[in-house]
Amino acid sequence: MAHPSQLGLQDAASPVMEELLQFHDHALMIVFLISTFVLYIIAAMVSTKLTNKYILDSQEIEIIWTLLPAAILILIALPSLRILYLMDEINDPHLTIKAMGHQWYWSYEYTDYEDLGFDSYMVPTQDLLPGHFRLLEADHRMVIPTESPIRVLVSAEDVLHSWAVPSLGIKMDAVPGRLNQLAFIASRSGVFYGQCSEICGANHSFMPIVVEAVPLEHFETWSMLVLQDA
Repeated sequence: MAHPSQLGLQDAASPVMEELLQFHDHALMIVFLISTFVLYIIAAMVSTKLTNKYILDSQEIEIIWTLLPAAILILIALPSLRILYLMDEINDPHLTIKAMGHQWYWSYEYTDYEDLGFDSYMVPTQDLLPGHFRLLEADHRMVIPTESPIRVLVSAEDVLHSWAVPSLGIKMDAVPGRLNQLAFIASRSGVFYGQCSEICGANHSFMPIVVEAVPLEHFETWSMLVLQDA
């Protein structure tokens, strides 16, 4: 998860997030090189006393500064489009979970099971255990198996919400009366935190999202225990 004074993005916990991190570094390097080149040109133009008439009036250089930006935009656009299509791919999910946004909590329903569902509320500050994070910990976590394609159906019951987990590279608006879907694969075990990313009222800041990725055998044990307690 994020930590104080962090400059970069969170560590990737899914293949899509790894692609997003690589694209971020790719685009940032291009921007850095362009900025360096422009600053050098400005400094050279301000400091030098010489004038080159071929730079001031040249058909060739006008062609170059027209084609070069177009080529740079293509180098940025192609990887971006590739990742957009990857994020929309949903191929034979092993598990489907319906996430419903409410004011101001989330409810989860594991649609592949008959009676597996629960509400997830933020843990109040006075009830936090050692090691838990304020405003980020939930009383019930969304547990998923690692290295398995997961589909999440996202909707809302009252107002607009947004289901987002940065380290998994996922974010989807929860719209009342509409069912949106997203897919991801948790590439490693861990606990990943997110928050509602759409202003949804007075307690918008108090509806965290906690995704816990565990090995498949542990997920099966957890689901059996939850079904027995239901």
